[in-house]
Amino acid sequence: MKKFLLAVILAVMSCGLAHAAERWTPQQANAWYAKQKWLVGSNYIPADAINQLEMWQEASFNPAQIDKELGWAQDMGMNTMRVFLHDQLWQQDAAGLKRRMGVFLEIAARHGIKPLFVLFDSCWDPNPRLGPQRPPIPGVHNSGWVQGPGKTVLADRTQHGRLEAYVKDIVGHFAKDDRILGWDVWNEPDNSGGGDYNDHSRERFDQVAYLLPRVFDWARSANPSQPLTSGVWHNENWDKLDALNAVEKTQLTQSDVISFHDYSWPEVFEARVKALQVYGRPILCTEYMARGAGSTIDGSLPIAKAQRVGMFNWGFVSGKTQTIMPWDSWQRPYTLRPPTLWFHDLLKPDGTPYRAREVEILRRLTAAP
Repeated sequence: MKKFLLAVILAVMSCGLAHAAERWTPQQANAWYAKQKWLVGSNYIPADAINQLEMWQEASFNPAQIDKELGWAQDMGMNTMRVFLHDQLWQQDAAGLKRRMGVFLEIAARHGIKPLFVLFDSCWDPNPRLGPQRPPIPGVHNSGWVQGPGKTVLADRTQHGRLEAYVKDIVGHFAKDDRILGWDVWNEPDNSGGGDYNDHSRERFDQVAYLLPRVFDWARSANPSQPLTSGVWHNENWDKLDALNAVEKTQLTQSDVISFHDYSWPEVFEARVKALQVYGRPILCTEYMARGAGSTIDGSLPIAKAQRVGMFNWGFVSGKTQTIMPWDSWQRPYTLRPPTLWFHDLLKPDGTPYRAREVEILRRLTAAP
């Protein structure tokens, strides 16, 4: 296996960046978007998986569970899902990961769903470990989610060749697969971690700022027929490019289609959309819906429909991620009783809606012209 991985790394690195395709023009991006239905889905992980590793590793990959849950999504009118990968999955079993991704794509296609795959993520535990994952911490939001690349690999540039090989192999393998919506190259790159893992150091920010444009280059060198993106998430003045940090500038100047996150009230959501419209590209909101923070299906989705902004709420079926718990559950775990209001997630484990009205809105808006 080590010899195989070394061969793959050397092969993809030999391609270099000289042959990398150019960023899509606004005209190309808008032509692609005009062919898509109005995009509505969730950030998806099966209810029986606590994180990306448990979802995809051979021992815990569960096609039957995925098929059942994506059937529920189809019934609600959804046509896409945002799905997280991890570099360690490729390091562990590159061929197996691609095979399981193929199975996932077959299931998703049967249900009319085109996934947006996420390659890297800066949220939660910075020390991912392969193998069986720990059980959820009772009453705590996303207690087992892991960053990718992990803290050690992010800081060690001698390991970045492996990350390059991972990106080029995965994107290259599926580069012409029309079952895939696109590639979200890095989720919230400059997030400090969250929960008990916050790292606000300048060193960590600089590591991310160095690696992010290279990830865009690696993915683009595979010449995918699908767009690349990375979502801005912690500012409201995104139309003022000169005022943004280095990571945000890379996200907004390298993404083929613009994406952002919003967990705020509808008026803030609308203002953020207007700020991003100055770039003249399609817009996707790849994370929203935190009921306790004011972000809801009722408030944001009708605005998005009017502006033709693609929408991915956080959380689909309540499960091991425990994202019905709010973010502050890291400080005050909900161990004695559940929260009064679910924070994320749309469905109970048996597929019944948490709020029937939300599903009615999803069905009505996705069915409308």
